Amino acid sequence: MIYQSRVVNIGCLPLGGSHPIRLQSMTNTNTLDTRATVEQAIRMIEAGSELVRITAPGLKEATNLGVIKAELKKRGFEVPLIADIHFNPEAAEIAARLVEKVRINPGNYTDRPSPGKTHWREQEYQQELEHIAVKLTPLLGICRNYGTAIRIGVNHGSLSQRILSRYGDTAEGMVQSALEFTRICHQQGFHNLVLSLKSSNVRVMVEACRQLAEQLTLEGLNYPLHLGVTEAGDGEDGRLKSVSGIGALLARGIGDTIRVSLTEAPEAELPVARAIVSRFHQNLPDGTIARQIRPDLSVNGEISGIRETVTSGPLGGKNPVAVLLKQGDQLLLAGEKGDFTPLPHRVVQAGRPLTGSPQPLMIHADEAYLNAHMPALTETLANDKTIVLLAEAGTTQLRRLANTLQHRSLENPLILKSPVVATSPEDLIAEISLNPGNLLIDGAGDGLCLEAKGLSTETLTTAGFGLLQATRRRISRTEYIACPSCGRTLFHIEETLQQIKARTAHLKGLKIGVMGCIVNGPGEMADADYGYVGSGKGKVTLYKGKTPVKRGIPEKEAVEALIALIKEGGDWKEV
Repeated sequence: MIYQSRVVNIGCLPLGGSHPIRLQSMTNTNTLDTRATVEQAIRMIEAGSELVRITAPGLKEATNLGVIKAELKKRGFEVPLIADIHFNPEAAEIAARLVEKVRINPGNYTDRPSPGKTHWREQEYQQELEHIAVKLTPLLGICRNYGTAIRIGVNHGSLSQRILSRYGDTAEGMVQSALEFTRICHQQGFHNLVLSLKSSNVRVMVEACRQLAEQLTLEGLNYPLHLGVTEAGDGEDGRLKSVSGIGALLARGIGDTIRVSLTEAPEAELPVARAIVSRFHQNLPDGTIARQIRPDLSVNGEISGIRETVTSGPLGGKNPVAVLLKQGDQLLLAGEKGDFTPLPHRVVQAGRPLTGSPQPLMIHADEAYLNAHMPALTETLANDKTIVLLAEAGTTQLRRLANTLQHRSLENPLILKSPVVATSPEDLIAEISLNPGNLLIDGAGDGLCLEAKGLSTETLTTAGFGLLQATRRRISRTEYIACPSCGRTLFHIEETLQQIKARTAHLKGLKIGVMGCIVNGPGEMADADYGYVGSGKGKVTLYKGKTPVKRGIPEKEAVEALIALIKEGGDWKEV
């Protein structure tokens, strides 16, 4: 679907409709440290951030947003500011008088905690919705008077007990949490809204946003959507998660502003964000930018189901989703430990004769052939289900192919390849995350084939296995669920994440959460095996699963304590 959003104004910046996809990031300084926050905001703006978000956990921080805004203006910067609010409606009401936008989280903004309660009768449920409306009304009035926008920002990890009781920890629960607040705002005549649904799980994030866009369209509540994969981590893994998740939605025409969340300096997020939107923008002769999905990335239809495939050598069937490297006319099967094996298949270009040979066959079909000869190709595949199909095409054509194979009940393994040959590591990450990453998220494909000019086999292999991990198609390494940090973070999260990775990167399949604070930390890392969460200045609480097991550990001792906990849990392996 192409989601047609209405236009709202964030200060003087129009958002939504046909306007360009706006870029934003968030400071991670102490909001009361005006100088540090202003200087970091300027670095973000100079890197391309069109909006700057700043946390305001308390009244003092909310009040200081006015000082920060004045200082930025004094230095010649008038980019709209966004106050990030979680638990404190009063802080939101102060901030709404000072900045252009306020972000509130439905999961912890108004819902009252009910320890141990797991069921709400219908009457109780409706009473809570009435309570939300009462708590929201003052903020809506202030925002209306000051022209302030609101983002209703749902995080997968902080759904309220009430929502969880009815919908569970699901994409649907995220959608319903956002809709409750949206309907209240709409009913009260407040329309300066932006919505977001974020998760550290790329597949959950994409599904939730798709569902939300459909429901908003049905109800005529077509407010702009903010996209992001939260707690994505750092480095290549964080970039693969972010590009694949955000890109999968932009390819469907969903999304009006994006934030790439990396456990790095905020200004490092902007080049990644620019790389994403460059594939969905067109520079016009008059110097303006128009939204346009690059044709080979556009999603014009969904995949109808997940196919079962047969085994053909090391491909398909119960084999793990494969990473293949194309070097000239040769295909190599990459192993998780850096080893490579020549593929046993004989590769034949589509349309060429399939002469007799004891080798298993692979047909390589490009966009033009798939477009012109799909029926002939499927007939060939139907005659021998062990023939592997290597499809090198744009997203729309690959989806058409996947649906055709599904419709005809063909069990041939399918390998996906982007038609774009990357020439740099940054381009490689962007291109494979958008296509074939888009199909991998939806469960299509028995493998991906990578090709690049001038890049090492190690670079290709790492990116390939990283994409499979990001899309949850093959787990080959430790997974880190790490937040980008903000002014609420009370320990050195970037440094700590590197220390933890250095000690635990060999623990394949283990999930470790590294979270700056308790706002979203315990919830967003709910499926992690172990968690490291800031709980006070220089203090850390360690989790095993969802349970806090060691509290108030000094930061200097916490990494070693985490390693000890993993060993106690029986999940440690020596290198």
